[in-house]
Amino acid sequence: MVIIIMIKEEAAQLKVGVAVDVLWKALAHDLNRVIPHIQSDIVSAADVLEGDGGPGTVYLFTSTNSGKVKEKVAEVDACSHRIGLEVTEGGPLENGYGYHKTTFQLTSAGEEETVVDLTVAYEPRRHHAAAPPPKTTANVLDFITLLEKFLADGAETGKIDS
Repeated sequence: MVIIIMIKEEAAQLKVGVAVDVLWKALAHDLNRVIPHIQSDIVSAADVLEGDGGPGTVYLFTSTNSGKVKEKVAEVDACSHRIGLEVTEGGPLENGYGYHKTTFQLTSAGEEETVVDLTVAYEPRRHHAAAPPPKTTANVLDFITLLEKFLADGAETGKIDS
């Protein structure tokens, strides 16, 4: 028997009014401290289970309805401002997907602007999961917009309580 794995991708782009280094710090170094502040209606806690933000770092996100999602840093390149987060437990993996990874590529577009290119790669496992996860890129774009507002309003991620 031959099993064919079909990884599908969705891509989107957004320009935000935050410097690339500020946005990078929030995504690559302070993600567990930022998410509960900007998505408190969805995420009640975000913990680092292992690692220091580099490849292999594992985050545990607890939703306000007590669901849990583990994500690991699958790739990170500080020079090119690229980070990929792969779901390893919960979330889409409990809803018919065998693989789910979101990659952020940040590019400076000026002193206080950054272009965010994102790619969501996923593998449907069940018949009903043949379509992309609902609002996959839309949810990530919403997150980036909330993060932009949070950072533009003067939040310093280094001063956020964990």
